[in-house]
Amino acid sequence: MSQQELIIDAHAHFVPQALLDDVLSQRRLFPSVKVFSENGGVRFSFAGQDAKRPVPAGMSDVARRRAWLADRGIDKQAVGGWLDMFGYDLPPEEGLDWSRFLNEHMLKAAADIPFLIPLATLPMQSGKLAAEVLEKALDQGFHGAMIGTQPKGSGGVLDDPDLEPFWEVASARKAAIFVHPTFGARDDRLKAYGLVSAVGRVTDTTMAVARLLYSGHLVRYPGVNLIISHGGAALPMLFGRLQRSFATTPAKNSNPGPGFHKLYFDSVVYDALTLRFVCDLAGADHVIMGTDEPFAIAEQQPIRLVDECEFSAADRSAILGGNAAKLFGLS
Repeated sequence: MSQQELIIDAHAHFVPQALLDDVLSQRRLFPSVKVFSENGGVRFSFAGQDAKRPVPAGMSDVARRRAWLADRGIDKQAVGGWLDMFGYDLPPEEGLDWSRFLNEHMLKAAADIPFLIPLATLPMQSGKLAAEVLEKALDQGFHGAMIGTQPKGSGGVLDDPDLEPFWEVASARKAAIFVHPTFGARDDRLKAYGLVSAVGRVTDTTMAVARLLYSGHLVRYPGVNLIISHGGAALPMLFGRLQRSFATTPAKNSNPGPGFHKLYFDSVVYDALTLRFVCDLAGADHVIMGTDEPFAIAEQQPIRLVDECEFSAADRSAILGGNAAKLFGLS
């Protein structure tokens, strides 16, 4: 099967069961990581913070995942870990050890599950250590990395000068870096009506990547292949506003235009008109099909959504798999 024929879900999450078994049995100990087993679920707490949500059902179920993908005609699935488990709250050296632990299990699982395209977890609380882990992960066979929008766990920014070593390695290696929102909801207005998921994730990603555009990161580090989840959040709709703001009050900002046109966007927007708009703005060569599996909000019929946009045959093929195959270095 050629690159062009592969149908790839480029946005999904996976936690190997062996990883959960390891932490529950305490075969590997991390001083600042606490694990709780309750009602058949597993919850994690990092560095004395409140326990995270239980690991979602389906996150480790390989048989269900295989059947789900086959039922939809999807050949491959790019999987990052689960953001609640990235451990950015940990002290840097422990975060390094934790990321290595997650990556060991992800790589081992992917070797036994040929439809998975593994993406590494990085200790983004330290740019130096994140660079070190990214370099090794790419050498080991990872096809890129998934990172959160808030590298300090409950805060932080991706344009932090401390992260320059990470951006330098990502650019030099032409790495695919998938940017995903965190779960934080410090704005009290979001704490009703399910707005954390419906709106909070969108604003989180939008602010994080807008800072990268105005800081000029994607121009200074041109080799990075930055993929933005959920159709780029609000960035496509705000692109004109970002440009006008720069033109009228540039301050010390960089022009957001060149950086924006380097971004890649997934198709997880749930609406054909919206997806068509993203493609018209960014170009079909910068859009990749995704689902956000195994969450309840996942796009259940991703190929149908792409087909509803009535793309040309070439654009359809690129979005369904060709673009992702190139980004993730599949042969």
